[in-house]
Amino acid sequence: MGVRGDELKVRVAAPPMDGAANEALVRLLADRIGVAPSSVTIRGGAWSRSKTVVVSGVTLEHAARQLGLE
Repeated sequence: MGVRGDELKVRVAAPPMDGAANEALVRLLADRIGVAPSSVTIRGGAWSRSKTVVVSGVTLEHAARQLGLE
């Protein structure tokens, strides 16, 4: 993972078929941030390489700290 501009770059091993990569992304972010996978929602770009993700139940500061971005 890394940051490019105002985007977080993430790689997952799952192929982008049948939503497998999206599911892997949700599980990865949930695990790293410390929330249930149901708290992570892909709000935009589900079929694109660039996605908008919302994490419910935590602050931006908490998520950034958990992802090692602070």
